[in-house]
Amino acid sequence: MELVLTRSQLMRWRAAVFAIFLASGLSIATWASRVPAIKIALDVDNIQIGLMLLGAGIASIIGLSLATVVLARFGARSGMLGAILVFAVGVALIGVGTDIAHSFVIVVGGLVLFGLGNGAVDVMMNVEGAAIEKQVGKTILPLFHAFFSFGTVIGAGLGALAVVLGLNVLVHTSVMAVLLVVIAFATHANVPAREITMDPADEAEKRHWRERLHTALSAWREPRTYALGIIMLGMAFAEGGANDWLALGMVEGHGSTQALGALGLTVFSVSMTVVRIFGGPLVDRFGRVATLRVLAALATGGLLLFILAPNIPLVFVGAALWGAGVSLGFPLGMSAAADDPAKAAARVSAAATIGYISFLCGPPILGFISENIGLLNTLYILVGLAVASGLASSAAKPIAGSVVGAGHPHKHVENADRP
Repeated sequence: MELVLTRSQLMRWRAAVFAIFLASGLSIATWASRVPAIKIALDVDNIQIGLMLLGAGIASIIGLSLATVVLARFGARSGMLGAILVFAVGVALIGVGTDIAHSFVIVVGGLVLFGLGNGAVDVMMNVEGAAIEKQVGKTILPLFHAFFSFGTVIGAGLGALAVVLGLNVLVHTSVMAVLLVVIAFATHANVPAREITMDPADEAEKRHWRERLHTALSAWREPRTYALGIIMLGMAFAEGGANDWLALGMVEGHGSTQALGALGLTVFSVSMTVVRIFGGPLVDRFGRVATLRVLAALATGGLLLFILAPNIPLVFVGAALWGAGVSLGFPLGMSAAADDPAKAAARVSAAATIGYISFLCGPPILGFISENIGLLNTLYILVGLAVASGLASSAAKPIAGSVVGAGHPHKHVENADRP
């Protein structure tokens, strides 16, 4: 049954989902901005930080997998409330483990809850965003993702402020956890209840799901899936690496203060957000392939500048270029995967899996390697992946017969990548 809402209800629903995207970004930046302080407080090395991130990454993948079950059983309204509460508790527990218990295990436990909740809410908030798009008849999902970036910008900025004010990790994460709980209940009141039904006993439904499984598996046998995967892997790896290691890289690699490290993450996040908001016209004008190539070059140059810069101002410039360069790799890869409507679901699912695993599991790998060769030297891995992403960009060229851009319904593939 189609959902019927008044304009006021629709606006409140949209605002609520904007806030949920923002809350997810807030939680991630809260952790990322305090990594240097957590490392000092617990007296751990980069390998142990990597293990923390690995725990969060594995939990996030579990959350991604469980989200479909939660949606079917409880619906997005209750599911998102539960998921936000889970990662809010995780954020608070990180502070408890750092400054009260001084326990590596408790911090890992907090990161597991943090990852589990964020992984689950990621799927559910995107489902809600797509449902809102259908209601309003406009493409607004990229703007939802920009609000996630707003969350990372605000979270990183608040992290820098907390360091300047001398707030320990416990006070900082406790305040943020309370804010996340407030957002959870405020948004719950404005998300409409929508039923998602499945009848597993229905034979036609069983056949339908078997066909969908076959189609989904076939996407993994297509070379284009892996070429798009390289684009998304490189950019998602570089984005995730910045979220978890940029601040620490400035502190350990360039001798900056913790406050400057958190500010560097803010610069990265602001740059990424700006390009996500205003990058659409560039794609419409120059096409996906050219845009991805330019952005890969920016990411490569930014990373090299961040690694090699002789002073802090140039490090900030490198962080800004790094953020701009990785901003559109994931969404444009998803867009390319969805070119053929008949196979869009399977291809998007496969591409998203590659991207999310790279985003979640890449940073821990960097931690393990950095303990042997140093954090800044480890970032050369991201340089190589950014170059590979640029070289694979031709895979994002629209396929024959597809339509490019929701805002240009008559702009066909023949002109899509022509300046």
